[in-house]
Amino acid sequence: MNENDFRPGVYRHYKGNYYLALGLAREDETNETVVVYTRLYPREGLPMSTRKLRVWNETLVVNPGEAPQARFAFVGHEQP
Repeated sequence: MNENDFRPGVYRHYKGNYYLALGLAREDETNETVVVYTRLYPREGLPMSTRKLRVWNETLVVNPGEAPQARFAFVGHEQP
């Protein structure tokens, strides 16, 4: 997925938590595209985060022998 294919909305992390991706931004020092997002579950600390778009879009082999899965999978625009 590149910048043009990115969709704001709710994503499910492969470990099970949900996040609201608000949009894209540019990292000041490297000029790399990042996803601006917030978690949809309670936790201490700052609620807003960024992650490099290339990392956000990675697929991972979580269990050897199983098909790779998306680090973050788009689930829609409503919080589950």
